[in-house]
Amino acid sequence: MYGTDDGSGHGNAGARARGWNRRRFVGALAGTAAVVAVPSPAPPQEPRADGPAADGTAPHGTPPGGGKPAPESRPARPAGSGPRPLYLGTYTSGENGGKGIGRASYDPQTGAITGAGVLAEVSDPSFLAVHPDGRTLYAVDEREDGAVRTVRLADGKVLGSRGTGGSAPCHVSVHPGGRWLLSANYGSGSVAVHPLDASGVPGERTALVTHTAPPPGPGQQGPHAHQFLTAPDGGHVLAVDLGTDTVYSYRLDTTRGTLAEVSRASARPGAGPRHLTFHPGGRYAYLANEVDDTVAVCAYDAGTGRLTIGAPQPSGSRGGVTNYPAQFVVSADGAYAFLANRGDDSIARYAVEDDGARLRLLGTVPVEGDFPRQIALSPDGRLLFTANQRSGTVGVFHVDGGELRLAGEPFASPVAVCAVPL
Repeated sequence: MYGTDDGSGHGNAGARARGWNRRRFVGALAGTAAVVAVPSPAPPQEPRADGPAADGTAPHGTPPGGGKPAPESRPARPAGSGPRPLYLGTYTSGENGGKGIGRASYDPQTGAITGAGVLAEVSDPSFLAVHPDGRTLYAVDEREDGAVRTVRLADGKVLGSRGTGGSAPCHVSVHPGGRWLLSANYGSGSVAVHPLDASGVPGERTALVTHTAPPPGPGQQGPHAHQFLTAPDGGHVLAVDLGTDTVYSYRLDTTRGTLAEVSRASARPGAGPRHLTFHPGGRYAYLANEVDDTVAVCAYDAGTGRLTIGAPQPSGSRGGVTNYPAQFVVSADGAYAFLANRGDDSIARYAVEDDGARLRLLGTVPVEGDFPRQIALSPDGRLLFTANQRSGTVGVFHVDGGELRLAGEPFASPVAVCAVPL
């Protein structure tokens, strides 16, 4: 799961709610951090030239339909003139939790957020994902008997619920073709696949894999699958497991929905890999390591599905601050990457160099909130949203290349743990 009393990211939602204290971020680091070059990993094998540019991992934007090839670099979509929808994930269990999936809107020019109530009253929707057709939203039910719920965006109707086969699901994503739903069960260390019908409603599970090897890393009691995403080639899916310090690569049978393991990438013991984000070029990805407060550049071979994790690098957090990196996002042109730091309560800014093989730390900016658990770029790439869990706020930044500028006061949202701008 994503954040607890001690900030490590584990434990039940009720315990989290009971143990929180609001903190104020002190010390501004914006634009003043020393430049840190991240060496690239060993060169990957030559990937297929037809790999699509989008990784389909972020809960915002539209992944490529049908898994068809896309250009390596896509321009950002222009901003619309009217308000755009924003959906918010939360925890409903525990004190001061939310009431379900929050519904709001934002101005794509100013970034101002206006609340509009609740889209659907469902339990513990801590992570959200939208179907490629833009009509259906999926929310995990992060409880012991885990599930994913399907909500129609037009009217908020809950179309159904399916068990994920494990406990505490904390991540859900949709395969770019729109036919398969992928979920990660943190508590039981397993990943699941569900088929999606023409209306986007999931059917019975077609695959469930529990990570039984390697053994848990230092300080871990078992496997903890934290993310399950589609690789740029569309034929492989990757599971990031914090408990085993491993990223597993599977070949997805897009006819039957079954999984066949093809590779394992090992992070250093105790790293606690949490979230992987691909560069638009498809040959590299960026890994946030929650436990040891590092990041890594990873090389990816689209032909084999093999991921190679590079050396650990700084997250940009201040010395003496207990920090848990949460998530990367990458600009559509692949020129910049941004990392959410929980504890340091900042966004680290990186320049992406050598066609994705290197990250150069530019500095950090404070989020003006507490514990930014998830971040997302607007579809046009001009705004960055931060879901600040402990302060119960959503922050918005204007994005200008690698620069971030706060867009007004944060928006109040109970236990904000996921923001999905459309």
